[in-house]
Amino acid sequence: MSRKQQRGEATVETLLDAALRVYAEAGDQGLTVGAVTKASGVSLGSLYHHFGSIDGLMNALVMRWLERLLGELVKALENTRTAHTGIRALVRAYLDFAQEHRDAALLLHSSHADRQGMADGRRLRDAQEARLSPLAQWAERYVDAGELAPLPAPLLEALILGPVIGVARRWLSGVDDVDLDQAAVLLPERIWRAVKADSP
Repeated sequence: MSRKQQRGEATVETLLDAALRVYAEAGDQGLTVGAVTKASGVSLGSLYHHFGSIDGLMNALVMRWLERLLGELVKALENTRTAHTGIRALVRAYLDFAQEHRDAALLLHSSHADRQGMADGRRLRDAQEARLSPLAQWAERYVDAGELAPLPAPLLEALILGPVIGVARRWLSGVDDVDLDQAAVLLPERIWRAVKADSP
């Protein structure tokens, strides 16, 4: 990699890091070109060169953290031996990610990320296919083994991750009636009842 490419990559990282800080402090409305360039020390021209617009920067930021979250979920499955323990690991990994990377989790559960997902869901899914494939393969393996209900992959994904996402959103919103450690214990058993192969 040339020095110019290294500088370009460093600039991209600086802008993404600054954008997350600004988002965490000021939300959607405060995430402006001026705020990001001020927080990063990077010129306006560089921001436009690398991302095209503030929306391009935001989309790249969402993709960056979505990839990290999916990576954590895949890693969590690596040492599991059953569908049941896999679900427990997925729930724990998702909730741990929300706690450890609160600012990024706020972004991933934001209205901006929702709009991006609705407007460009197929492209986002295609872009994350390498990360999503191990999750889909994990589910398919346990459907084939008779441990998970023979449901279409999107339905299994929704039944497994939907409740976890809902709890994470509630916690991230500042509602103080959610204990993520308690949720990490209780949710996997409820989810397991919904997706195990002998469910009615």
